[in-house]
Amino acid sequence: MQDLFTGKPTCIRGRELPSVGERAALQDNHERRLEALARLSSAASRVGLGTDPDDDLVLWAEDELSLLRSADDLWAELATAIHEFRELTPIVPLDVFGFATETEDVFGEPNPKLRPIGGGVEAWAFAAEDASVYKFYLPREGRVGGSFSFRRGEDVVIEADASLGCYRDLFEKLLLINVLEGMPTEVIGVSPEGVVIAKQTLGNRIPEGNDVTPLLPKSLIGIPTRFLRAHRDHPRLLFARGKTWFVADTHERNLAFDREGIVRPIDLLAAPWPHHLSLKDDLLADWLERAKLDPKAPLLRQMSDDEL
Repeated sequence: MQDLFTGKPTCIRGRELPSVGERAALQDNHERRLEALARLSSAASRVGLGTDPDDDLVLWAEDELSLLRSADDLWAELATAIHEFRELTPIVPLDVFGFATETEDVFGEPNPKLRPIGGGVEAWAFAAEDASVYKFYLPREGRVGGSFSFRRGEDVVIEADASLGCYRDLFEKLLLINVLEGMPTEVIGVSPEGVVIAKQTLGNRIPEGNDVTPLLPKSLIGIPTRFLRAHRDHPRLLFARGKTWFVADTHERNLAFDREGIVRPIDLLAAPWPHHLSLKDDLLADWLERAKLDPKAPLLRQMSDDEL
């Protein structure tokens, strides 16, 4: 199956759900993109180039290093890293999707190819004629998407504050949506302006006002309130890809029913768990170790009679 706009292979179309094998391939694609970005960042730092924010890395064109490739091994390594990342994240102009890029309000103007279906701080969402959803994540101040910053709290161990993200954060979020068996999502590419373009299976919205706690993925673990405060809905812990993640914002607007009636996340906010803070609190550190083995682990370790 080919994408309606790019003509590239895709496993997402309208409300159809990809097969198990196709979902595994999607997951592999997300993971390889993150690995390629990590190699690109490492190669850039070795030639003295800045990597934070990472917008320059993500937008680097392959031909920009054609003359420097032969300079030495480090520049050749960087050129190779750019090529590998670009294979997974191509540059795709916005006018391919019907946007008039010469206007000031690119996403607000009428589009003959896409119908707007939603928008927020991070992205605009549109539906194509085949009912596929296309999301356009807008850059802000060299950043894109969202993340969390963490600090030591006064009456809790950790305070979590929403913050602007980087491209790595956004790619990690899209990966985690798939890890959580959310609505299948793939990265189409990035525009010359730095807009990340993603494609997602269309679902049906959940009515607002409902308690969605029972509908959240079972792999998301509730965090005791004495450990963390976050001014976001449904703060949760997730163990995935050998890492610990903080996940939130899985409210009803970020969930949807698929064609089979299964509730799946369509968006969320996430960040790597701040181990440097949790390790300073013995009770939290102990609970994290037990929660990794038992998602229902109680706040306090249960002691046997022999230990009393």
